[in-house]
Amino acid sequence: MKKTCTVAVWAMLISLSLIGCGKNVSSSVPESAKQTETVKETKTEQKLEPETTTKAAETTAQAATEAGKTDLSGHTLSVYCGAGMTKPFQKIADTFKEQTGCEMEITFANAGQIQTQINTAKEGDLFIAGSADELKPVSDVVSASKDLVKHIPVLAVKSGNPLKITKLADLANKDVRLVLGDTKSTPIGKISDKALTDAGVLDKVNVIARTTTAPEIFNALTVDECDAIIVWKENVTDSSVEIVDSEEMQKYIKTVPAASLSYCDDTEALTAFLDFLDSDTSRTIWEKFGYEVIKK
Repeated sequence: MKKTCTVAVWAMLISLSLIGCGKNVSSSVPESAKQTETVKETKTEQKLEPETTTKAAETTAQAATEAGKTDLSGHTLSVYCGAGMTKPFQKIADTFKEQTGCEMEITFANAGQIQTQINTAKEGDLFIAGSADELKPVSDVVSASKDLVKHIPVLAVKSGNPLKITKLADLANKDVRLVLGDTKSTPIGKISDKALTDAGVLDKVNVIARTTTAPEIFNALTVDECDAIIVWKENVTDSSVEIVDSEEMQKYIKTVPAASLSYCDDTEALTAFLDFLDSDTSRTIWEKFGYEVIKK
């Protein structure tokens, strides 16, 4: 009886031992599987990370390109521009600086002054001239040029046209006081003399004054210093003045060129600005100030 109990006890102990071992084995298998799964997930993430980074970089680069913004901090461009284009070009330059960080040093003056400064100082990056003719005195240092907008000369009078001026020949009337541009320093002055000569009245008109910039010509009419002027279309910005609808002036239309100068030593900034001049942003600014953009 004692032997039978002893055997039963041992059988029970062995059974409990086996059950315990079984639990240990079954619990170790899932843990190992979990570790293997974790390793696989980590490797998968490591394989995807370079691709994700590349796509992010491409997206950033694309966004920067679409915005047209180049970082030109520390760069400076020196630009000469005809005084009659001060308002639109200053706006264009300010916008370019805002987008790129490039400093813009602009000299606004009449063509004669700019030509003298370029030839004397022998420096500068770009010349925005009133017409292509104004590049001739500095042609030796013009490395390239492209047309931006049309420069349209017009005959303008006081609002209501009290003296009934309808054509250039009417300017020969002794009652008409005329203010024109200087023929040596500004393209509008040269155009005025050419137009009046072709009309056969240059020696008959009463020119009371000549000025060195187009804005000064326009101001003379707004303050009643004269009765008529020949000026650029975009300078007529006041309701006290009206443009005479005369086809005679159409053949004297010029174009405004952007001329790159050989003195330029910052080609990166110059190239970026020339590209900006071809942008919709620049075209919109020109049009806002009354210019007709040349279609590319």
